[in-house]
Amino acid sequence: MSQFLPFLLFLHVMGAILAFGPTFAYSIMGAMAGREPQHANFSARQTEAIGNKLVYPLAIFQGVTGVLLILAANRDLAKETWLGIGIVLYAITLTYALTIQRNALLRLIELSSTPPAPGSPPSPEIPATVKKIQRGGIFLGLMIVVIVYLM
Repeated sequence: MSQFLPFLLFLHVMGAILAFGPTFAYSIMGAMAGREPQHANFSARQTEAIGNKLVYPLAIFQGVTGVLLILAANRDLAKETWLGIGIVLYAITLTYALTIQRNALLRLIELSSTPPAPGSPPSPEIPATVKKIQRGGIFLGLMIVVIVYLM
């Protein structure tokens, strides 16, 4: 299986670039949506589409190619603590992204789908949800940087 190592490494690195690159643009999109609230729902739906069609599938693909790389390179997880830590952090990050962060984004889409009645303020839950998404984005960004450093 070691003959596949260069190909698996290429898939793993390319998958990481494609999966996690767009996530660093989410903060720019969110800031722009904050300055133009009339487009916030579109921006949130766009973020959801990028996540569902690109980020989440490729983030899962990272785990598959990672396991195949470990097998192809005949790595011993018991002797390589950094690799074990990276795998645990990957599992935590993926779980957080697919549950907490994704649910907060879906909630924001729901909250911003219907504009408030004329003369009434927007839902107070919107800013709280945005803050939750921002904090989650910072957490996920930091986790990605730590995982890449370990790898």
